[in-house]
Amino acid sequence: MKKSFLLIILVITLSLNSPAQDQALNNIIADGAKLEIVADGFSFTEGPTADKKGDIYFTDQPNNKILIYSEKTGISTYMEPCGRSNGMAFDSKGNLWTCADDKGELWMITPQKKVEIISASFDGHRYNGPNDVWIAPDGGLYFSDPFYVRNYWEHKTMTQDKQCVYYLKPDHKTVVRIVDDLLQPNGIIGTPDGKTLYITDIEGRKTWSYSINADGSLSDKKLFCEMGSDGLTIDSDGNLYLVGRGVTVFDKTGEKIGNIPVPEGWTANICFGGKDFKSLYITASKGLYRIRMKVKGAATS
Repeated sequence: MKKSFLLIILVITLSLNSPAQDQALNNIIADGAKLEIVADGFSFTEGPTADKKGDIYFTDQPNNKILIYSEKTGISTYMEPCGRSNGMAFDSKGNLWTCADDKGELWMITPQKKVEIISASFDGHRYNGPNDVWIAPDGGLYFSDPFYVRNYWEHKTMTQDKQCVYYLKPDHKTVVRIVDDLLQPNGIIGTPDGKTLYITDIEGRKTWSYSINADGSLSDKKLFCEMGSDGLTIDSDGNLYLVGRGVTVFDKTGEKIGNIPVPEGWTANICFGGKDFKSLYITASKGLYRIRMKVKGAATS
C-alpha cells in the first residue's frame, strides 16, 4: 500500500461560501492554515477517533485494518483483521469501541488489544451493520445501524425490520432500540455534558438533535439542519462538522458557518486530534487529511 508521510499543502478555495461565511470560517480556522494530506493510498478511510494523546485511529474498511496516525511517527497498523470496523470511539478507560460490521457486531477492544463482542443482535436478529458510535459520560453507548450492502456479506437484505439507533446501557448488557423513525441514521455524536445527542439521517438529508434523559432515553426531537451526513464531530464552542462533499460547519443553533472543500469525491468522517486537539482530521476515501483550527475538539469521554 502506498503511504505518503510528507505533508502536501492543498489550496482551499471557499467559492461555495458567501463573504459572511468566509469570515465565519476564518473565526474557527487557524490563521494561514491550509488543508494538508497526511497519508494516502488507502481504499476507503473511515471511523476516525483520537486517544488521550491525540493520536488518530482510523479504519481502511475494504482492507480490514485499523490504523494509527501519530504526528511523531506517522502511520502504523493497530489491528488486522478488525471485523471490518467502521465508526469508533474511546471510552474513559482507554477501551476502543468499534462498529464491526463484518458480522454486524459492536466490539470493545481493550488497551491490551483483547476483542470483546459486546452485542451482535437485537430481538433475535443480527444487526444490519453497526456504523457509528458515541459514548456518553456515564458509559452508556449510542450506535447507529443503517443498512449498506457489503461485498463480504452473503446476505443482501436487511436483517432488522428497520434502520435504527440503539442504546447500550452503562451495564453494557442491555440494548434498547432508541430511535426508529429515521430513513437511514448514520453519524452520531453527543455534547460533553451528556445532555444533547445529534443523529444524522443521511438518506433523509437531515440532522436531528435530541435531549438525553437521566435514564439514557431521548426526547425533544428537533430539526438541527437540512443536511444529512456520513459522520460528524463537535468542537468546544458547540459547532457541528458534517461531511459528504467536503466539510460543512454549522454553529450550535444550526446556522451554516461554511464549507471546507476536500479534493476527493466523498468525505466519510471526521474528528479532532493532535496533542492540543486543535487539528481537524478528515477521512476522505483514499486519504487522511487535516487542517489546523483555532477551536479545540469537545472532549466527550
